[in-house]
Amino acid sequence: MSPIVKAFVKCYICCVFKSYCCVCQEEPYAMSRGSELEGYCIDLLTELAKRVGFTYKIHLVKDGRYGVMDQSGQWNGMIGEVIQGEADLAVAPLTLTSVRERHVDMSTPFLQTGLGFILNKDLVTHESTLSLLAPFSADMWVGLLIAFLLTGLSIFLVSRMSPSEWAEPDKEQTTFTLLHSFWYITGALTLQGAGPHPKAVAGRVITAIWWLFSVLLLACYFANFYAMIHTDKKQASIRTFSDLANQDLIEYGAVEGGSTSQFFKTSKIALYQRMYEQMEKKRSFVANTGEGVRRAQEGNFAFIGEAVSLDLAVARYCSLTRSEEVVSERAYSIAAPRGFPLIKNLSIAILELSESGTLAYLRNKWWARSCMGDHEGGSLEAHDLRGLFVLLGLGLSLGVLLALLELLSKAHRQAKDDKRSCCSVLTSELGRRFGGAAEIAEAESEKSKA
Repeated sequence: MSPIVKAFVKCYICCVFKSYCCVCQEEPYAMSRGSELEGYCIDLLTELAKRVGFTYKIHLVKDGRYGVMDQSGQWNGMIGEVIQGEADLAVAPLTLTSVRERHVDMSTPFLQTGLGFILNKDLVTHESTLSLLAPFSADMWVGLLIAFLLTGLSIFLVSRMSPSEWAEPDKEQTTFTLLHSFWYITGALTLQGAGPHPKAVAGRVITAIWWLFSVLLLACYFANFYAMIHTDKKQASIRTFSDLANQDLIEYGAVEGGSTSQFFKTSKIALYQRMYEQMEKKRSFVANTGEGVRRAQEGNFAFIGEAVSLDLAVARYCSLTRSEEVVSERAYSIAAPRGFPLIKNLSIAILELSESGTLAYLRNKWWARSCMGDHEGGSLEAHDLRGLFVLLGLGLSLGVLLALLELLSKAHRQAKDDKRSCCSVLTSELGRRFGGAAEIAEAESEKSKA
């Protein structure tokens, strides 16, 4: 085909195929922003128009439905508008099914998904052999370990620096060795005494602060532990569809008339048949995805739907969690009237967008996680008790400062009596208190020479 003919054909397509596209307003596929629409499907439609070469006009589907066929064979929703000629394209999370394929042309899928369910985190228990650690988060336990090590080290330093605690380093051994220092604060942490106790003011300050820290910490631990094991709601461990079907505490449902409910209705698997019968019996269907997400947030309800839509709800609302199991792999496609001339070009353009990474970029763009400050299982985080850690830090700093001031005061008095510089006396004193036997012997030798 010559360049002139190619140009003519492209111009013909652009002029003739001004497609009327219907979309369904649903986050994040199509959302109102003032007088305009934005979302994943809007961006997808823009990219397809650039590659295929057509213009379009968007309108929202009248009844807000994707499309289901009634008993008389009539379609409603977006599929109905495409069949009746009110729209050339239906661009939305339309599940590719055999029933829809018989009545309209469906493009190559632009999103792959499956069926899962979401429910409130408060309704789920996570069985674990480490349940005794559950009241505190991992960051909290790390913070406690650091606090324990710093406190033990501080008591060890204070007991060696303070002259009131260790008056004669040359003649006697200090009571608070490094091992005994950690044993002492361990006894305080378990509300048990582990004498002997510090005699210096600096050591007593650190000990008092550590006791207060331990008492408040244990109070928080046992209060949170009690709340986790004595809940006023009977809970169930629900991770799979089998777990959901084999309990009667939580209702579950899907969008009425949608492809998800149709899957359960026509399934040959006994488990899914039983679940559909339960949904029919309790009339637990919802009108749309938004209502299902809202009921799941309120509690005592599990909403069944496409995993890709459920992932968005979990990303937006911290109180929700999605099932680990995903069944019935399916895909989203664009619907067009039978014999629509651009359906082949649209399928090729979707494959090109997939190969170039554009579809992955759009997925990351519109499914970005905005849920912040999520607490798993009600565990206390380190920032929840930051005041307690600040109090401990101030106490440790004050204790070390008092011990250092006491040592400086003694060095100053001794330097005045011996007519030596304060720095040399302080260095000698630190060597006696923190040095080994060689340093002590050297100090005694210098004293004898003097």
